[in-house]
Amino acid sequence: MLLGSHLDSVPNGGRYDGALGVVAALHVLLAVQASGLQLPLALEAIDFTDEEGTLVGLLGSESLTGKLTLESLRSPRGGREALLAGLERAGLNETELVLARRDPASLVAFLELHIEQGPLLERAAVQIGLVTGIVGARSFSLLFRGLAGHAGTTPMDARRDAGLAAAVFTVAANELVVRDFPGCVATVGDIRLEPGAFNVIPGSARVAIECRSLDLAPLDALESALLREAHAAAAMHALGVEATPVGRWEPTPLDADLRALVGRAASGLGLETMELSSGAGHDAQALAAVVPSGMIFVPSDGGVSHDPREHTSWAGCVNGANTLLRAALELSGSYAD
Repeated sequence: MLLGSHLDSVPNGGRYDGALGVVAALHVLLAVQASGLQLPLALEAIDFTDEEGTLVGLLGSESLTGKLTLESLRSPRGGREALLAGLERAGLNETELVLARRDPASLVAFLELHIEQGPLLERAAVQIGLVTGIVGARSFSLLFRGLAGHAGTTPMDARRDAGLAAAVFTVAANELVVRDFPGCVATVGDIRLEPGAFNVIPGSARVAIECRSLDLAPLDALESALLREAHAAAAMHALGVEATPVGRWEPTPLDADLRALVGRAASGLGLETMELSSGAGHDAQALAAVVPSGMIFVPSDGGVSHDPREHTSWAGCVNGANTLLRAALELSGSYAD
């Protein structure tokens, strides 16, 4: 049985996102070892790499499940050069990643403890979240191609400003989701203008756009609508736009039996629980394709995450770790002769 999460973070990220699940998994193993318990199955703590998508996204967990392909490594969302440099630092190569698949027959379940990264548990004064499912996501790199020119001598009505096209698209994407896609989200997380000078009209603009939904149909529809908005912005203000897919994750329901088991574990500790979905991606999303997978959420103070202010109380951390331990022991016990 696998227990764990990830240690990688985002720029200016917090200390709890992912790391809590890895440290708690290690302490579950230490507690079982210290107690002298002989379990009918092995408990393993695991730390997945690149869950946050700095290089590829779910790189470690998709390697373990056999979902990673050489094709997906050719145009990673973090850039090909960054991926190759990271592999070189770790002494790895792409072929090893693709061949790192774990036989699903060697696994009985995966449980991941994680901070909620949102405000729902705190608002409800509930200690443990039972995660029903994880959103799907689509990520694209958009390259708006304009025409560079002198910023002082080119009339406004004669410009093909890639930066303006990117700005128009950013606003349109937000308005589109708010107006037509309730329950979905879309984010422009990065815009890079070239050549990037005060006195030069941008000749190109690269935009990172991601959309998410818990339901597949609106996610597919939103993806198509966003690409239409990109082409409309380019037609109005630039010369064209190229859209390169750099990430695709499907909405993922988590195992109902594991969710019930976690609920019993938390209740046995006198903790209040509630069911909720996850608006963030997690390694459990990859594992769920090959093995029953579940997630345990603990409250995030103020709902803050991906920020240095990210915090979960010590009591919340302990509640989550004890729930993970109790759930692991119950599942293990179910395999006793």
